[in-house]
Amino acid sequence: MSDEAVAPRPSPVSDPGPSELYLRQMELGPMQNFVYLVGDREAGECVVVDPAWEIDTIVRTAEADGLRITSALVTHTHQDHVGGNLADWGMPGRIPGVEELLGQVRAKVYVHRAEREFLRGFGSDLVQVESGMDLPVGRFTITFIHTPGHTPGSQCFLVDGRLVSGDTLFIQACGRTDLPGGDPAEMHRSLTQRLARLPDHTILLPGHNYGGPQSILGDEKRENPFLQMGLGDFLRAMGGGRIVLP
Repeated sequence: MSDEAVAPRPSPVSDPGPSELYLRQMELGPMQNFVYLVGDREAGECVVVDPAWEIDTIVRTAEADGLRITSALVTHTHQDHVGGNLADWGMPGRIPGVEELLGQVRAKVYVHRAEREFLRGFGSDLVQVESGMDLPVGRFTITFIHTPGHTPGSQCFLVDGRLVSGDTLFIQACGRTDLPGGDPAEMHRSLTQRLARLPDHTILLPGHNYGGPQSILGDEKRENPFLQMGLGDFLRAMGGGRIVLP
């Protein structure tokens, strides 16, 4: 997808054949959110990661590709990723999200147990997960990796050599930690221990288009300044939670 596109345009991160992982990336909303469809063409099913902003576009894209959305995976529960009222941000209005998705498709919603309390009213449709749990999607398996720091229940999803990283790791940057529940020390551990142990060839797929649609984890380990710092330097660089390069 072109970084300069104004209208949301679904774009494959790769061009999947019937035997390959289906992975489609959509830039939706004014905050440059990346929403992902991940699944198995042969099985005809997929999950959506962080459904928000333009639910009709998300559902239509899956349908046009011949897939059925069976689950919604939540990297964290900020409104720009799951929808919700903007009053907490001191703004009017509401972002469409998980609630609107469940009004169109039958799906389970997977959220880390540390943020279960922030998604209310979904009853048995809500599934609490922990790090290391797996979710099968057709012939593929998605692994949940708990990466607190941006929020207590932030998590990434690893599937077929690809890491959907939400607001934990961006291209040449990382998520902010100055919002409620943010923890810069946990963010440092998530970056330098929990994610840095993954293979260098892992493809990084971030939660926002803050530097392009994708990167390679090995490049981020070598070039991302926030993965180079020791804890003390990292805490100083975050400027009390804000991301400030030295």
